[in-house]
This record gives sequence, structure tokens and C-alpha cells, in this order.
Amino acid sequence: MSRMLTSIFMIGSIGYFAYRFRFRIINVLLRSGWLRNMAVGSIMSFPGVKDKMMQTVFGRPSAGGPSEW
Repeated sequence: MSRMLTSIFMIGSIGYFAYRFRFRIINVLLRSGWLRNMAVGSIMSFPGVKDKMMQTVFGRPSAGGPSEW
């Protein structure tokens, strides 16, 4: 019983500190170039993220091709 409570406490403590310092952790992880490229590539592969970003930046959806230029 004591071992289970210790495990729950440790997991909760790690979760709390990870949440509290989440931006510092993200900044440290994204300093690495290959990890940054991998993170951006995986985020852009989510459905709709790339289209939404292109629509926000350029004011039109990215689904169109050169014919719409």
C-alpha cells in the first residue's frame, strides 16, 4: 500500500513540475535543430493544420494550385 501511494505521489509531482515548467522544457527541447524539424513536421501533418495556417498567413486555402494564382 505504501509503495502504491509513493508511486502515485511521485507521478503527481512529476506531472505538476512538468506542467509548471512546460514552456522552459519545450524551449530546451526545441533548441535541437533535428528535434525542431521533427516537431514542426509532425504538427503540420495533422489534418487541417496546414490549411488553416496557409489560410491565416495568405488569406486563402492552400488546397488550390497554380490555377488560382
